[in-house]
Amino acid sequence: MKNYVRKTSPRLHDFEYAGPYTYFVTCSTYQKRPYFNEKATVDMVLPVLRYGGEQNSFSIYIYCFMPRHLHLLLGGSDNSKLSQFMKTFKQRSSFTFRKEFGDVLWQRSYYDHVLRKDEALKNVALYILNNPIRAGLASDYKIYPFSGSFVFDTKDL
Repeated sequence: MKNYVRKTSPRLHDFEYAGPYTYFVTCSTYQKRPYFNEKATVDMVLPVLRYGGEQNSFSIYIYCFMPRHLHLLLGGSDNSKLSQFMKTFKQRSSFTFRKEFGDVLWQRSYYDHVLRKDEALKNVALYILNNPIRAGLASDYKIYPFSGSFVFDTKDL
């Protein structure tokens, strides 16, 4: 039997992840399984994502479901806490997914990048939206069915 070594958290140790910051977050599916190839899975997770944003004072600027992971561009407010949002979102979506499909949805933890003031929100949004093009899943982000925004029309970017 292999010894299991738990990886350390990828969070910054000297940053609270609370307040009006913008975050680029990536969550991977359990064992990199391609769950988000299916519209039914994306449709099941989207309302949980919207609800999580509303309950945790986050604007969901961009979401992009790739087959094996989810990219998010989130805008916080004074009352926002990234760890609470991610915990709520992943727990609720995992529960719903397990009830429907009887399997684990998410890999442990997530990766985040706190945008600096000099990083243009539009550039990061376009980077995320163009991910399906780089992966060969679409020829234009405007026709990729598993990405969007709860804040603005992505076709205007």
